[in-house]
Amino acid sequence: MLDLRPVGYIIGHLRTLLGLLMLVPAGLDWWVVSGNAAAFMWSAFATTGTGLMLVLALRNAVGPRFSNRLAFALTLGIWLGLPLFGALPFMIGAPGHGFTYAYFEAVSGITTTGSTVIIGLDALPDGMNLWRGMLNWLGGLGIAFIAMIFLPVMRVGGMQFFRTEGFDTLGKILPRASDIALSLLAVYAALTVACILTYAAVGMTALDAVVNGMATVATGGFSPSDASFGKYPGAADYAGALFMILGSMPYIRYVQLVRGSAGPFLRDPQIVAFLRWLTAAVTVVVAWRLATSESAFEPTLRDGLFNLVSIFTGTGFFSGTFATWGSFGLIAAFMVGMIGGCSGSSSGALTVFRVQLMGAAIVAQVQGIRAPHRIALLKYAGRAVDQDALGALMAFVTGYILLIGVLSVAITMVGVDLTSALFGVWTSIGNIGYGIGPLVAGTGTFIEFPTAAEWILIAAMLLGRLALLTVLVALLPQFWRR
Repeated sequence: MLDLRPVGYIIGHLRTLLGLLMLVPAGLDWWVVSGNAAAFMWSAFATTGTGLMLVLALRNAVGPRFSNRLAFALTLGIWLGLPLFGALPFMIGAPGHGFTYAYFEAVSGITTTGSTVIIGLDALPDGMNLWRGMLNWLGGLGIAFIAMIFLPVMRVGGMQFFRTEGFDTLGKILPRASDIALSLLAVYAALTVACILTYAAVGMTALDAVVNGMATVATGGFSPSDASFGKYPGAADYAGALFMILGSMPYIRYVQLVRGSAGPFLRDPQIVAFLRWLTAAVTVVVAWRLATSESAFEPTLRDGLFNLVSIFTGTGFFSGTFATWGSFGLIAAFMVGMIGGCSGSSSGALTVFRVQLMGAAIVAQVQGIRAPHRIALLKYAGRAVDQDALGALMAFVTGYILLIGVLSVAITMVGVDLTSALFGVWTSIGNIGYGIGPLVAGTGTFIEFPTAAEWILIAAMLLGRLALLTVLVALLPQFWRR
């Protein structure tokens, strides 16, 4: 029987850390006298207390190795379990939601989806908006790589955990997984600080700069305002677009860049393709809008750039007139949202890497039909791609697209219109955050969805964040019996 005590021990540490972090928004609410500090204090007490009990009960759970099955169990435990405690402040304090809405908000934050069920973000206590931004930031790279720090405590390696997280180290640049994790966290934190300072420089308040900065770099999209970036028109749109792009590139390349090697960053086929596709999408949509309306050039460019970057990277901020773009704009948004950012970043969806590899596989198949006797070796970035990797890719892409259809139908069966259902699943499984459709238009939130539909969207968010196959593999009984 699989011994899950090492998993519980690490999750206990993470839960304790999560509880201690709740003291930050508690302190802010106490400082501004919002009346919500007690909610965070009680949540911190419950979260830290149960985490410490796990740590103490399982402190002797040190094994000789951390197997793939334990790595899968740890991944599932993090992303399924921590939102349960991250949801406590939403129930105990403002906005005082029930369990379904509170868990939806926490899952949306930690998976960096950015969908919300809270109306009146501008009126929320400052600490609650800070907590939402913190959930985004922790979910971007934080929680997963903080877990890597605890693995050496278990005297085991951590590369298995990188694989279950769907994270490509793109060549092992450091000898230990914990060293890689610490380097990635350092880059992640540095980008966040730079983003916060930039937002402050273009006119955001301190709280707005901090919350939006954490959500931007994490590509999470939780904003402290119902108007999202519509509250800060102008230079903030350009700053936001820049840092969303930076947050969607492979973090390993930043580590290599900092260590004095710029070549891998400049030549990375993912980065090159991502920037080309993004430029093409913005150019086409802006040109179409200029040709079909009387809009001025600069506002149209800024509007198109910010919103398409937000959707492409899976961030979920919105600004300007996106809701009035019409069918062409929505189709373009749907397509770039399906692609997502680069593998090895905090972005979700299919990722540029998988789309590139799928394109190469299709080209190889066409060449095989044209020249049956020619042996076409499929390569990516100069390296041959074996059939096992290609098979896994095909399974992922097929499952991703199929799941969007199945879950959309499931949501329509509980009383949701087709447009709201389709875009709801698209935004959830791609961790995008944009709400489109009649049920979202009224409030800009997902609060009008039936309870059953909310749980389907929660499942879609988790499936998207866990790269789909992690969950499907974990559902196989034979995987746990091996």
